[in-house]
Amino acid sequence: MQLEGRVAIITGSAQGIGEGIAREYVAEGARVILADIQDEKGRALAADLGGDDVCRYVHCDVSCSSDASALVAATVAAFGRLDVVVCNSGINLTGTILDLREEDFDKVLSVNLKGAFLVGQAGARWMVEHAVQGSIINMSSINALVASPHILAYAVSKGGINQLTSAMALGLAPHGIRVNGIGPGSIETELLAKIFENDPAVQKGMLARTPLGRLGSTREIGRICVFLGSEDSSYMTGETIYADGGRLRLAYTVPVKE
Repeated sequence: MQLEGRVAIITGSAQGIGEGIAREYVAEGARVILADIQDEKGRALAADLGGDDVCRYVHCDVSCSSDASALVAATVAAFGRLDVVVCNSGINLTGTILDLREEDFDKVLSVNLKGAFLVGQAGARWMVEHAVQGSIINMSSINALVASPHILAYAVSKGGINQLTSAMALGLAPHGIRVNGIGPGSIETELLAKIFENDPAVQKGMLARTPLGRLGSTREIGRICVFLGSEDSSYMTGETIYADGGRLRLAYTVPVKE
């Protein structure tokens, strides 16, 4: 198993991509702390993945520095160490430059960008203090590089994640701690399913911009996260891997099967 003996924190892990990552980590032998604010879902998933000996849930508002510090402390208290931090928490509040509310802009950046900074910092400080050459993984997005006017705050937050990943990687390299990112394209999650239910044309539009002609799965993102958390990626730092079905390379639309 690629992660045997390792302990990981995964934020935003009660559902969606975070849940997919957690399932792959447990399958690869890691002990996992699920961090989220969705307590009922988080506890249920922790029990499903094996319970206290393997997986535990901790309530954590990643935008709060005291919660981030408490999360690391709870992880070490539960499992004795920390090797991998996956900063996956993310929200999206829509709005263009003309109508996005200031409080919505602030909220998105506080969770998506500041949250990754706070949890990553707390994890890195523990690793440095205890001479652990661990791995930190930040969840970016193709929206760090491409933009839509209606998700301005989200795009800004993910662009910031890319630079946070680069700066963290340089700052932590002397300590042997690696920092990398993952930039998903359109991934099949509960949130995306709801969007498609409300407007089926959205799915067709997404697939028209995806050369592989399908949505990605949370498991596929989880497998990349396993790679970045393991020794298989031991000479990688400061990189962001885009798992997008070819979308960023596409300069035209492709036919969509009806």
